[in-house]
Amino acid sequence: MKLKDLYQRAIAEGINADIRGDSGIKKLLAETASRCQALTGRDKELFDRESLTNPFSDSRIIHGDPETEVKCFLAGIDVEGAEMLTAHTLRGRGVKIDLVMAHHPEGKAYANFYEVMDLQVDAYFREGISISAAQDFLSERKAQVARRVHAANHQRTADVARLLDVPLICLHTPCDNLAFQFVNALVSDKKPDTLGKVIELLMNIPEYDHAARFNNPPMIVSGAKDSRVSRVHVEFTGGTQGPQDIYSHLAAKGVDTIIAMHQSEDHYKKCKEAHINVIFASHIASDSLGFNLMLDHLEKCAGFLEIKEFGGFHRAKR
Repeated sequence: MKLKDLYQRAIAEGINADIRGDSGIKKLLAETASRCQALTGRDKELFDRESLTNPFSDSRIIHGDPETEVKCFLAGIDVEGAEMLTAHTLRGRGVKIDLVMAHHPEGKAYANFYEVMDLQVDAYFREGISISAAQDFLSERKAQVARRVHAANHQRTADVARLLDVPLICLHTPCDNLAFQFVNALVSDKKPDTLGKVIELLMNIPEYDHAARFNNPPMIVSGAKDSRVSRVHVEFTGGTQGPQDIYSHLAAKGVDTIIAMHQSEDHYKKCKEAHINVIFASHIASDSLGFNLMLDHLEKCAGFLEIKEFGGFHRAKR
């Protein structure tokens, strides 16, 4: 499969799993096209035209010819200079590697990854919070993340990929969407009524079982094993953590439990104040879950792909 086809199929799969639905994504892309058409001069020149067809600002081909044939690649959750040098070294030893695929964004995909946070408005709306309130809560949090990311050295890993001429791609929200749908469907189907039973459900998933064997299991951080569970909100997608002040409003709508990949200490404290149970499912294991679901899809499309795991990723096929 050519790199461009692999990339486009991954984006399409991410769209299929997006909580905004096909109509929501089409509306988003149409609005993006309208903004582009209204631009002139330098603003139009600098506009990211990839956003006209790809709604996920955190997923891009970072380096490489889109026509590259991909049969074998390294897949990692975190890919930086060391991982790119590893790929280069392996290629020098005769190991066939056509591509490095990262989950977490790098380069231009990291520079404005916070744009995908708008997805969270729809996530909160699904829980009964009005669109206007959700947008108000998210706006300052999104601006906060934008200010932080603006200061980062975005191109470090991209520069290494360019100098070594190793193709690099990153797929973030498309994979997180898949992980969200998987865990959300599992919880909705099995309806665990205690935190202990939620943990049992997660531990039956290969990625979490694997993480537990390396001392990183899902953990209850607010509540106890026998704490009752009625309504669960899964925090798995939307770029990064949302606004802290949302939790009291989620609690008011009946949410009593949150399954998160991870949370900051401040987010955790706000959940405690709102009397919401919290489970950390394990960040990297959750990322591996979404990545694996995406790779299963890409393998099915390609017929065969040889995938080598590194960068914290553990391959588990379904």
